[in-house]
Amino acid sequence: MLFALLAFSASLTPSLIPRTFLIQGVLSGLSAAIGYGFGILVARFWIFLELPLFAGRMLTAGRAAALLVGGAVAVASLLKVSEWQNSIRAVMQMEPVEAGYVIEIVLLSLVVFAVLFVLGRGFRASFNFFDRWISKVAPRRIALAMGALLALVLFWSLAQGILFSVALRILDSSFRELDALVEYGAVAPSDPVKTGSSASLLEWNGLGRQGHRFVLSGPSSADIETFAGAAAMEPIRVYAGLNSAETVEERARLALEELKRAGGFNRSLLVIIVPTGTGMVDPPAIDTLEYLHGGDVASVAMQYSYLASWLSLLVEPDYGSEAGRALFRAVYDHWRSLPRDRRPRLYLHGLSLGAMSSEASSDFHDILADPFQGALWSGPPFAARGWRAATAAREPGSPQWLPRFRDGSVIRFTNQKNALSLDGAPWGPVRIVYLQYASDPITFFEPSMFHTKPDWMKDPRGPDVSPKLDWYPVITFLQLVVDMAIGTTTPSGFGHIFAAEHYIDAWVAVTDPPGATPDNVERLKAHFRGK
Repeated sequence: MLFALLAFSASLTPSLIPRTFLIQGVLSGLSAAIGYGFGILVARFWIFLELPLFAGRMLTAGRAAALLVGGAVAVASLLKVSEWQNSIRAVMQMEPVEAGYVIEIVLLSLVVFAVLFVLGRGFRASFNFFDRWISKVAPRRIALAMGALLALVLFWSLAQGILFSVALRILDSSFRELDALVEYGAVAPSDPVKTGSSASLLEWNGLGRQGHRFVLSGPSSADIETFAGAAAMEPIRVYAGLNSAETVEERARLALEELKRAGGFNRSLLVIIVPTGTGMVDPPAIDTLEYLHGGDVASVAMQYSYLASWLSLLVEPDYGSEAGRALFRAVYDHWRSLPRDRRPRLYLHGLSLGAMSSEASSDFHDILADPFQGALWSGPPFAARGWRAATAAREPGSPQWLPRFRDGSVIRFTNQKNALSLDGAPWGPVRIVYLQYASDPITFFEPSMFHTKPDWMKDPRGPDVSPKLDWYPVITFLQLVVDMAIGTTTPSGFGHIFAAEHYIDAWVAVTDPPGATPDNVERLKAHFRGK
């Protein structure tokens, strides 16, 4: 119980994302159960080694002392939990937690702990069964070891084969139905240039919910003209949904042909987008670019999944890279065949899992002779290889949450505060920007934090990270796992929700739009803040 209470207390400390009582209660109950299980393991190992045991008054005093210490730490932590959570909420300009937050956490934690305790008793019963059965034909210690192994195999099989697969099927079905949902008012466009119209090579019903949103949303030429006070073009948006064709290669070919049909290669800028796991293209990312360039932009995206990015990263991490490579190769090969003075500048973009897949869509050696002009990757997941390599090779003294990579001529990092000027250092021919927030768990989760404090927790910390955040073995790992699942519950500009104004700074640096004076850029930021 001492280990359970200490683990419970540690779980109440803040992490990157503010937690509701529901999330906190489940996390704390789970942490307490893990602590309790660890205590059982320590006790069993002690007995296995046949070390001396406490007895009599010493045992009673030891138990009382353990419960007193553990209880005191737990009570002190519960008295501080509102303050800890409010330290994150204050940074993110959120309302403080409500009265009753602590009571709700305690009650829910007890329920979760009780459920896991019963499961633990079931594990113990199966272990005792196997132990008795094997001890009839094998020495005692072998029987103990084999009993524990068989019980682990049994429970792991049940968890993986029943609970995990059932949960995955439920999630898969839910996301699939959501993807097929046609939102109210989402009808096929009448403009023959637009994807999904009667003249399009891609059928409206095959685009999916996120495809409908991408095609129908965004500014029109009239919107851009009203804002800019000058003539503007109608932006071109092409999207191939999962149901547009059977294979990824067929979808990529259809997307290319649709892009050619719509006149995408006649625009000044062409952006190849790899969407998130759900198929979403982040609206502020492309809306801002279209405003910056007066609508003279074509963009193309292709869906590869309908699961949330964090879930896709766990169960189908290669799907995005495969789709990204297919789309990039199809578009790049045609783009490369065009005369250099009569083709658009080519850029890459992706958010979250889309950033990782976009990053992996092209091979350096294949594009070296004729490279694209740049990329904007926002919220890259911790597993993104290019991001990890650039972060690991950062200049000494630059923090992990805002690295400086070499002289900054190719790769730069930025966050809420525009950090792309680098004291006037010049860009090279290819400009790559990573837009990331220090409070984004999808970017800054590290499997090694199970046992090692990550660099981004060291001083100086990111401006959107609670000063009260601390690292605890195992517990912090669990907290960040939970944070990844709720990373999109923050206000815009924090966690895994990227603000339009930060996209504007990044696109200005990457694409160098004409007429992007400081006054015009600030005016555009104000326009998006008002939406």
